[in-house]
Amino acid sequence: MVRLKLSGRLERILLVGFAAVLVGCAHQAPKPLYDWGNFQGQLYEHFKADSSRPDDQLRLLEEQQQKAQMRGAALPPGFRAHLAMVYLRLGREVEARVQMEAEKAAFPESAQYMDFLLKRMTDVKS
Repeated sequence: MVRLKLSGRLERILLVGFAAVLVGCAHQAPKPLYDWGNFQGQLYEHFKADSSRPDDQLRLLEEQQQKAQMRGAALPPGFRAHLAMVYLRLGREVEARVQMEAEKAAFPESAQYMDFLLKRMTDVKS
């Protein structure tokens, strides 16, 4: 076994450096990609019994949207689409369209489905 002989000062410097690296790594928690808030719980309750009133659901979703905007956090996939559906249940088509377009802009992979829903809204009106 080979043993390196280090001076006391060099040994302390290495020890302090090693401790600093460990502390630095331990305090860096990854930032979540999306601000889910209580969105998943709201969806579960909505689809479990469909007992939530649309105006209550709208209030909760709009509050979460405002909180995320204030923190500069991104809304999760499907949030705006679900908000659009709640707007539709309340007969607020303009707001629903705005949310569907926002969902498409935020998540381009949803464009085909959002376009399908937008077309259905137009076809129903005709």
